[in-house]
Amino acid sequence: MEKVLKSIRGLFRIKELRKKFFVTLGIFAIYRFIAHIPAPGIDLPALRQVFNSSQLLTLLDIFSGGTLANFSIMALGLNPYINASIIMQMMTMVIPSLEALSKEGEYGREKIDRYTRLITVPLCFVQAFTVIVFLRQQNLILENDPIHLLSLVFTVSAGTMLLIWLGDLLTEHGLGNGTSLIIFAGIIGRLPVTLFQTASTLDQSSITNAIVFAVMSLGVIYAVVKTSEAVRQVPIHSARRGAESFLPLRLNQAGVIPIIFAVSFLLIPNFLTQALSGSANQALAAFSRNLAAFLTPDGFWYNAIYFVLIVAFTYFYTAVVFNPEKIADDLKKSGNFIPGIRPGVSTVGYLSHVLVRITLVGASFLGLIAVLPSIISQATKISTLAVGGTGLLIVVSVILETMKTVDSQLYMHNYNKFLD
Repeated sequence: MEKVLKSIRGLFRIKELRKKFFVTLGIFAIYRFIAHIPAPGIDLPALRQVFNSSQLLTLLDIFSGGTLANFSIMALGLNPYINASIIMQMMTMVIPSLEALSKEGEYGREKIDRYTRLITVPLCFVQAFTVIVFLRQQNLILENDPIHLLSLVFTVSAGTMLLIWLGDLLTEHGLGNGTSLIIFAGIIGRLPVTLFQTASTLDQSSITNAIVFAVMSLGVIYAVVKTSEAVRQVPIHSARRGAESFLPLRLNQAGVIPIIFAVSFLLIPNFLTQALSGSANQALAAFSRNLAAFLTPDGFWYNAIYFVLIVAFTYFYTAVVFNPEKIADDLKKSGNFIPGIRPGVSTVGYLSHVLVRITLVGASFLGLIAVLPSIISQATKISTLAVGGTGLLIVVSVILETMKTVDSQLYMHNYNKFLD
């Protein structure tokens, strides 16, 4: 607690951090204002009833910050950009030219980020078209002429690109990763609605269950904090200075990104089933119904696939952000080595071995924490708690990542002050 208070005091004491903080709040305010501008020609009361009746649609609405149930001009949220990022990172691992580009420092990252945005544009149109088809099937669009439908597709696609731009501003001028902060702001903005829905469904018998869930939520928060702070200290010896230090390997190198990726990936079948449910082809319509029944959010297979995806994306993203070959090369150039391990290939193998083992623990914990609220929700019969549990996990993780960013900038400020 003392560390948190120290970080908050430093946030307002240092001019640069104070500026970043107010820029972050300003962009949040702009985002939430635009998020309440509705796209024209939608039956909003009927749309909200449809979303309230579907747990998966409610989860999608939370990740869009409530923009989808209101069908604002940002209705798609960052989902197309997240899917484009997944596609681009996979392509980076299998296409040699992109892999070489990713190793070219800032220039390479900017090029890959530009390609990601180019992929996002067609994904926006595809997802917008799918959402429009779903709305037409539910008779939620008041005007069905082609010009109006096409204008809706372009409107929500432009809203997503505007949201990506706001995320870039947050990354450059704010307190942390823009994508994570935008999703964080959306969940926080949607949180009062979720709490109200939960409170309205409680009766005398379920109040105790809600209290039990609240207590377990505090336990989950504590576990997430401890796991995020956990590191495996690899001993490092300096041949030049004869001193010993440690290379800290985080238990979870990927942070909250695997959860965001997994949820975005699971939403693809939902879009597919909504698009095919009204098909004239009986085989396709039956396939969509079976797929929807198979992937119900409170079902076993949905949670099993959710768990596996989180573990897989944790390993995937860890492989992207942590390069054992580069670490081993840097240690060798600086005259450092791991005691008992030869520099070079042996060091790479050792770091990879350690990373695989600790990532398995971190990824399994992350997956378990993600599906635990759904399991508890089935036991307590309060459906909104499963949705709130996923949002809670993301909120806690984003706060921790942001606090680490603030702490690192405080450290750099104090270090520069010492040099001056």
